[in-house]
Amino acid sequence: MDINTFAWGQLITLSIIAIALGMDAFSLGLGLGMRKPSRNRTVLISSFIAIFHVFMPLVGIWIGQFLSIYFHHIAVIVGGALLCLLGLQMFWSSIQDKENALPFSDRTVFGLILIAFSVSLDSLSAGLSLGFFATDPIITVILCGLAGGLMSWIGLSFGRLMGNWIGKYGEVLGGIVLISLGIQFIW
Repeated sequence: MDINTFAWGQLITLSIIAIALGMDAFSLGLGLGMRKPSRNRTVLISSFIAIFHVFMPLVGIWIGQFLSIYFHHIAVIVGGALLCLLGLQMFWSSIQDKENALPFSDRTVFGLILIAFSVSLDSLSAGLSLGFFATDPIITVILCGLAGGLMSWIGLSFGRLMGNWIGKYGEVLGGIVLISLGIQFIW
């Protein structure tokens, strides 16, 4: 099977976006990991986040594809601008000095759903942007789900060992990556 340069470029770009979006899950995992959850709890939390990191970009892609039919001439610029805005939002929220205390418990199903939903909202926005670019939705949601689930698991695991400072810098890096990709799409 021969994969052309465009397909490789799309795969690499989607992987970078998925990892950048997973930075929120990583940061959240670090915070929750400091509560020393059991291995089963770690797998459960990571699974919820992975599922939402599949579902949310898929919904965004569908919306973006629908809108790109009507706004095809500006789709790439809008998609790039959305990625820039998403990156700026991630960057800005990470440099604020407020503590991001969760107003709900990760010990209930409802709390897990709210946590997974809140940490995957940026995936909805990114999916919307990617819908404008006609990316492969299956590859996109698989990469986003893997990155979100894996990065939350890594964050939960390292949360026991490391301090809060990594979470802040991880989200800053994710924001910078999304801003850079958005600027490339606009130019």
